[in-house]
Amino acid sequence: MLPPELLAQLTPTAADPRPVLLALAGPTAVGKTALSVALAQQLGTEILSADSRQFFRELSIGTAKPTPAEMQGVPHHFIDSHSITQEYSAGRFAADARAVLDQLFQRLPVVILTGGSGLYLQAVTDGLDELPAVDPAVRQRLQLELQTLG
Repeated sequence: MLPPELLAQLTPTAADPRPVLLALAGPTAVGKTALSVALAQQLGTEILSADSRQFFRELSIGTAKPTPAEMQGVPHHFIDSHSITQEYSAGRFAADARAVLDQLFQRLPVVILTGGSGLYLQAVTDGLDELPAVDPAVRQRLQLELQTLG
């Protein structure tokens, strides 16, 4: 799929041994899954999903979540990894993704990061601004407001 000259550019060398994070971004249902799986097979690597809805086991409709058949045996990280009842943010994802990347880069020279959630992709590649923690009392008040007022 990749021409040899491009494949060579994605492979760390003695002169530049840094691992490569190949980011593949785009809107839902444009073929990112098929392309990322084909690339992962060619590169012998794994895929990290940076799609803010594909994390959640309970969300399947409207997420274009890859099926096991579409994954074709390529390991995918962060697909169905959380329950929608869990609080999960771009910042938490970035920390989790970096931890997984650290492990993967111990044995793989290239890893693919793919998704349609620009904030989540950027959180991994560029980091996020530091924001103050949310006051638990404010969160509780807003949760109560949501439950009572909708």
